[in-house]
Amino acid sequence: MSVYCVDSLSIFLPDHAAIPIVDGVCFSIAAGECLALVGESGSGKSLTCLSPFGLSAGLASGSARLGGTELCGLAEPQLRPVRAANVGFIFQQPLSALTPHLKIGAQLTEAAMQAGATRPSRQDLTAMLDRVGLTRSEEKLDRYPHLLSGGERQRFMIAAAIAHRPKLLIADEPTAALDASLRHDIMDLIDRLRADYGLAVLLVSHDLASVRGHADRILVLKDGKTIEAGPAESVIAAPRHAYTKALVAAVPTLGSAAPLLPELGEVLLKAEGISISFQKSGWRSGHHAAVIEASFTIMKGESLALVGASGSGKSTLGRAVARLGPCDTGRVLWQGRALPERRFMARTDRIRIQPVFQDPIASLDPQWTIADIIAEPLKHLCPELSVTARMERVSSALNDVELNLEFGDRRPATLSGGQAQRVAIARALVAEPDMLLLDEATSALDVIVAAQIIALLQKVQRARKLSILAITHDLALARTFCHRIAVMHEGRIVETGRADDVITSPAHPATQRLILASRS
Repeated sequence: MSVYCVDSLSIFLPDHAAIPIVDGVCFSIAAGECLALVGESGSGKSLTCLSPFGLSAGLASGSARLGGTELCGLAEPQLRPVRAANVGFIFQQPLSALTPHLKIGAQLTEAAMQAGATRPSRQDLTAMLDRVGLTRSEEKLDRYPHLLSGGERQRFMIAAAIAHRPKLLIADEPTAALDASLRHDIMDLIDRLRADYGLAVLLVSHDLASVRGHADRILVLKDGKTIEAGPAESVIAAPRHAYTKALVAAVPTLGSAAPLLPELGEVLLKAEGISISFQKSGWRSGHHAAVIEASFTIMKGESLALVGASGSGKSTLGRAVARLGPCDTGRVLWQGRALPERRFMARTDRIRIQPVFQDPIASLDPQWTIADIIAEPLKHLCPELSVTARMERVSSALNDVELNLEFGDRRPATLSGGQAQRVAIARALVAEPDMLLLDEATSALDVIVAAQIIALLQKVQRARKLSILAITHDLALARTFCHRIAVMHEGRIVETGRADDVITSPAHPATQRLILASRS
């Protein structure tokens, strides 16, 4: 018997009521079953999941029945108790979904009581966290969300989602920002919980690799329509539709053919003995060593990948090298000259390394036009340029990232994820730097858009002879465009070498574990 049944579901946006964003989608999910909605950004996956429950701007028509309750047509006051009693939600970015000023214990208590249950004891809360595999769970009840690692926050989000024992669990990209090992851990946890509690799971994902082995069935969406559906293994192993084949082919693998990479020049940047520590907060006094004696070089025109599990220190090291974050000891040499700390850097030094961050939409000011966003670095780094010269640079940068000039008048909210990331790259390029710092620059994108962004970066790199420091947890992605890989583990660089050599003959156990997780 189906827990959740959708029939001829269509979703409209209020400003475009004549054109459905999702058109005639049908599926059902039984207790203990996992159905995965797969498709690229903008295909309608999240709207399909959230709109019937009143959690998006979309207006749902057709039928969406949870048990015996028809959701379509219900107003928010009627939907709220249905959600509270029967549905749990896991979102893509747990730090954004959690209340930052409330401790974990208070938020878990609120989640457990939303269906009218009695207030859980501290022992009950500890058991909930133990159930999802959190260590030192009683201690974590007194922490705030930002003091947990990415994997810990996602486990807590799952604990909160099932605290009231729902019938349906909706997981919207629950592993997109996690490394391969954590992805497997989180998906295995969801599998175990649905088996233990008979949960029906609706899983949204753009990552076919994370779906395989976990979903019972797959429904592929494109432009709001179902183009293929069937058993998960059949859809992935023998896709029938050209679009599904493209999704499967776009997933980078460690066995892909080695790419043709640009020739290298002289040494551009050299990091020597970088160490960084942070003051521990809470009851545990002392310092946490985030980066320990890290050293590497980057050549002119080279792409170097900093790869490691979540919490290994790679982002902290990358920000220190780019002079965007603290650096306790060590030095960074630029063509043999030591770069000063950021507050002492001249404008010419600030231009040299420009960042592109993980979440493209969050890194763009929602109130500004795209042209203003791209031009902003020029006001600070190249103040001698006239307004006309700035606009010429903006036009050139938009052209470099293959966006039309009309995008200059738009605002971030009107962009897709891939378009927003192209804007972020254009903003980084507009000051004409020698090196880009990419901090998980494609982890929030679907595989097709991510492949397009990598191809774009390769084209720009060749045209401008750029160097790239790419921070990523994805070894297969690093292999597609990086000359060398440096593996970080617990704050140290434990292995460095040519990308193919590191992947085919890993020397350190941490590298071996990353490769095993990427292949499994």
